[in-house]
Amino acid sequence: MNTPNPALRESATFDRGVISEIQRAAETGIYDIRGWGAKRKLPHFDDLLFLGASMSRYPLEGYREKCDTNVVLGDRNAKFPLHLDIPITIAGMSFGALSGQAKEALGRGASEVGTSTTTGDGGMTPEERGQSKNLVYQYLPSRYGMNPDDLRKADAIEIVLGQGAKPGGGGMLLGQKITERVAGMRTLPMGVDQRSACRHPDWTGPDDLAIKIIELREITNWEKPIYIKVGATRTYYDVKLAVKAGADVVVVDGMQGGTAATQDVFIEHVGIPTLAAIPQAVQALQELGVHRKVQLIVSGGIRSGADVAKAMALGADAVAIGTAALIALGDNSPRYAKHYEELGSAAGFYDDFQAGKDPAGITTQDPELSKNLDPVEGGRRLANYLRVLTMEAQTLARACGKSHLRNLEPEDLVALTVEASAMARVPLAGTTWIPGAL
Repeated sequence: MNTPNPALRESATFDRGVISEIQRAAETGIYDIRGWGAKRKLPHFDDLLFLGASMSRYPLEGYREKCDTNVVLGDRNAKFPLHLDIPITIAGMSFGALSGQAKEALGRGASEVGTSTTTGDGGMTPEERGQSKNLVYQYLPSRYGMNPDDLRKADAIEIVLGQGAKPGGGGMLLGQKITERVAGMRTLPMGVDQRSACRHPDWTGPDDLAIKIIELREITNWEKPIYIKVGATRTYYDVKLAVKAGADVVVVDGMQGGTAATQDVFIEHVGIPTLAAIPQAVQALQELGVHRKVQLIVSGGIRSGADVAKAMALGADAVAIGTAALIALGDNSPRYAKHYEELGSAAGFYDDFQAGKDPAGITTQDPELSKNLDPVEGGRRLANYLRVLTMEAQTLARACGKSHLRNLEPEDLVALTVEASAMARVPLAGTTWIPGAL
């Protein structure tokens, strides 16, 4: 009989990961910076289940009965709202954080299936605009690469007030990724670390933001939808203020959202889970009488068609993907296992996006590494992935008797855990109980 050795009992508070981080901090005197998103386990869409139809509800026959997926974004004020074939969009990821080939591939993949992609910080590249049928231009605190001509070339404008991985914090782009082209677009010196501001320089509150939105509408002749993106924190109040300021679309990014580079302590300890943010956003829109009139896009940890369908059942009009899109392009592929090992990581674990050494050619500015990503093949892979997400979501919607993804509703869901039930505001499975409900 083998008796457990009490000397090998691991501490729940000071486990090997914590010990390693303390030792790293003591050795270097600097905090850890990485990419990706939160790695801690959080209540998420896996904690929800759909109630498929049987007797009390009738399912739809997949071979004969349609389940539509189209969505219109930004028809509150804009002359030309976005008409998308699917409610799955590509989130903002900058040229600088990503290679030119990656930005082109994202545009190609999104366009192939009739959805939109987004610029990210640092401006608009010709490759991205040229390959994107619908391109959303992000207007960030840094103003890097911003010019009115590009605003007019875009199909929508997204004012970024926060990001799920780092609400309240600015972006980072380390010097090794500031090449001559990146520096020229951002008006920065080459090879010097860039830290974006955490707030916009020309307003201090929602009243000022309303003025800025009018300014952007006038620059673009009232043609473009105006999005406002917030990191999920005080979501209920932030969404109300965004609507009051004049947003056509509100984007809420949960803490599972990814980043190219920020402090690990920020990624793991700031913000709230996507699952908790959606009902707060929907409640705010409903109380203002604009739910479905001001569209809600949800991002932060969307991986599958089930996640898409659950987000929409909770009240989202569309979702945005970032990390999943990069994985579809080839990020963390076993194909580069040897190269990841040489970098001290492994396929499936690599998160040093800030280093610029990505062997997949996605999160790098190294011209030799960038060649590893074929933008045409990458676009094909992304389009395939988006088609699968859409078909999975349609399958679930039909099972619930819905002829359009937007017809999914909270009533179609139950929760597996008390935490998920309280956050999503749907009953615990097998009960009518929603913790915290009045």
